[in-house]
Amino acid sequence: MHDVYFATGNLNKFKEADEIFKRNIDRVTLKHFNFVHREIRSDSLEEIAREAVAAAYAQLRKPVFVEDTGLFIDALNGFPGTYSAWVQKKIGCIGILKLMKGEKKRSARFETCIAFNNGEETHVFHGRCEGTIAEEERGKSGFGYDSIFVPEGETTTFAENIELKNKCSHRYKSLLELICYLKNV
Repeated sequence: MHDVYFATGNLNKFKEADEIFKRNIDRVTLKHFNFVHREIRSDSLEEIAREAVAAAYAQLRKPVFVEDTGLFIDALNGFPGTYSAWVQKKIGCIGILKLMKGEKKRSARFETCIAFNNGEETHVFHGRCEGTIAEEERGKSGFGYDSIFVPEGETTTFAENIELKNKCSHRYKSLLELICYLKNV
């Protein structure tokens, strides 16, 4: 296997994944497949990713993966969860901070599910990063909720320390699982 496609409409996600691939696997080239897909509504990242990768493979007919990520905030009963991208577009980080105003319990986690389809079967890989929601937006790097998420054991947001994100994020962990799988096939 020489080429693997990442089906996403989010170029930030692709760039992040491409850097991780380049640092961790030599014999596979990551390629972008601009994938526009109306994803199903579900409370399960895995269900969403499995359905999307089946659609992506049906269009592309080459080894492809998709990823679905959610920010789960404990004080908001797991919201925005699988609706994170939609919520980001509608109310952004400022809206989340308004919802969290005065909240002392700020624990949260990012979860990522990658579904990879090689034409014969689908394999699923998970990544998780525990942390907290900051009191205010901090930092200029990254995208999405990076400016309000502080990973466990740290004092900076992902947006303040992009190198930290690239070493411990939910996406990084799930991509490493995928890369490990690809190295062994």
